[in-house]
Amino acid sequence: MEPFHDGLACLISRTISAIQSIDLLGTPLLVTDYGGLSRQCVEWSREPRCVAMDFANTQIVTMRRHEPAFRELTSAYDCYPPDGMPLIWCLNAAGAGLRDRVYGPTFMRKFLESAPKESTHYLLGGSAKCVAALRAKFAGAQIVGARDGYFSPNEEAEIVAEINRLAPDFIWVGLGTPKQQDWIHRRKAEIRRGVLFAVGFAFDVNSGLKRDAPPWMQRLGLTWVFRLLSEPRRLGPRYLKYNGLFLYYLLADGLRGRAWEKAG
Repeated sequence: MEPFHDGLACLISRTISAIQSIDLLGTPLLVTDYGGLSRQCVEWSREPRCVAMDFANTQIVTMRRHEPAFRELTSAYDCYPPDGMPLIWCLNAAGAGLRDRVYGPTFMRKFLESAPKESTHYLLGGSAKCVAALRAKFAGAQIVGARDGYFSPNEEAEIVAEINRLAPDFIWVGLGTPKQQDWIHRRKAEIRRGVLFAVGFAFDVNSGLKRDAPPWMQRLGLTWVFRLLSEPRRLGPRYLKYNGLFLYYLLADGLRGRAWEKAG
C-alpha cells in the first residue's frame, strides 16, 4: 500500500483562498463543514457579484475529469463543497480532518432554516408541486420568487430579469445534472448578485416528493446504494459508469502520483 499512499499525497494538491480547498482529480473541493460554508455564503451574499457553487459528489468529480464538455460546463462555478462521503475519505487522507460531508439536501434544509432572517431566496427548479411544498415547509425563509423547472429556452431571459429585479441573496437551482450546470454556465454572467447553489436532488428531498437514504447509510457512504435501489433503471447505468471511473482514476493516478498535474 506504500506506493498508493504516496501517490495519493501527490494526487491531492492544496490551494488557499477564502476557504481552503484541496484538489482531487482536477476538482478543487472546499475543506469546510455546514457551519463554515453557511458563514462564507452569507459573506458572499453581501458582495456586488454572483458566486456559484456545485455540491460535488463522485459523479461530478469524475465527469469533470473524464468529459471535457462537462468540465467546460462547470467552468462558471467558483467552488465545490464535497457532497459525497468517498470524497471526504480522500480529503482526510490528505489531512483535511473533516467529520462529515456537506450534503446538498442537508445544507439546503439547514441554511433555509438558519440563514439571517433578512436574507432573501429564489427557487428555480422542480415541479410546481415541489416548489409549493418548499414554500410551505420553509415558510420562515423569505422566498421572494420561484419558478418551476419546466420552462422553455425562450423563458430564460425572463427568469434572469426576474432574478435581477428581485435581487435575492441566494438562488437555489434544482434542475438536475447536467441541466443545472448548463443553465448556470450560460446565465451566471447575467445575474448581478447573489449566491447560486446547484442542488439538484435537494428540491425533491426537502419537498418530501422523494425519500433520502437513512442517516446510517449516509454515514457509510451508501447514499448511492439507496438511490440505486429506488431508481435502478435510471440510475444503474450512471452509477456503474461513474463510480467505476472514479475508482479507476483514483487508483491509476494515485499510483503514478500525477493526478494533480491534470488539475486546472
